[in-house]
Amino acid sequence: MSRQQREALDALLRSAPRGGTPPTVEEQRSGFAAALTRPAPDGVVTRRTVLGGRPALELIPAELSGRGRLLYLHGGGYVVGSPHTHAGLAGELALRTGLRAVSVDYRLAPEHPFPAAVDDGLAAYRELLATGTDPRELVVAGDSAGGGLSIATLLAAREAGLPQPAAVVTFSPWADLTLTGESMRSKEDADPIFTEADVRAYADLYAASADRTHPLASPVLADFTGLPPLLVQVGANEVLLDDAVRLAGRAGADDVDVTLEIGPGLPHVFQLNYGRLDEADAAFDRAARFLTTHLGVERLELAH
Repeated sequence: MSRQQREALDALLRSAPRGGTPPTVEEQRSGFAAALTRPAPDGVVTRRTVLGGRPALELIPAELSGRGRLLYLHGGGYVVGSPHTHAGLAGELALRTGLRAVSVDYRLAPEHPFPAAVDDGLAAYRELLATGTDPRELVVAGDSAGGGLSIATLLAAREAGLPQPAAVVTFSPWADLTLTGESMRSKEDADPIFTEADVRAYADLYAASADRTHPLASPVLADFTGLPPLLVQVGANEVLLDDAVRLAGRAGADDVDVTLEIGPGLPHVFQLNYGRLDEADAAFDRAARFLTTHLGVERLELAH
């Protein structure tokens, strides 16, 4: 995240204290979009579509590496964000893998609290399979809340008797709505973006009156048996660090092939800094390699 983006997002998140009236949900959404939107990269064509009954954005790289598909679930605390705010992240992953990607505009809280997002993720995944996508040629990825939602979607798919995809990648996953990770407090001073109060505010809107220990709300508490190979990338300087660490640990304990990468000194979803930060580009390359390796396709060598 650039300094200007960080300052804009910080101003948005901190606008309630001492400022009188807190921002409305719509103001939060427009502020988030203004602060964080990055368009799809050059070489990726986008088009609006529908998947699982929800609007979606298809991202098609000029050079396709094969028949593989990528389902992307965006972040934003289940309250803000959209496929358009995250077209850069999803598009960059599509470009580096050479995969046709689709990013779903799942329903947001507080209008649509848990489990609406999971229902939409599952509906999108189900339609991809029903329309002929071989699960062995399908991968899933997501950032922040979308990272947690990616895991929840696959847990829901397992319970529905659907086959699992070839692999899943999560960037700084938010996977514990109970906020019990020690880093939620120990990393508050190091995190340049979020405090525990910020994350709790999103959790209150999304979980509402639901049981926050439900495995589809807090996948760190789930049984991961049967899930596909998982890559978790997280920054060391973020309150969600322990969500990522415990998610990887839970997967490993359940015999899932899991790789955990912790970036020293890096913030939440540091991959947003692709093209500006070497660590972000390197992380994207490793994520692309992880996905294409498990798909069994050749990774495209792209100049950055």
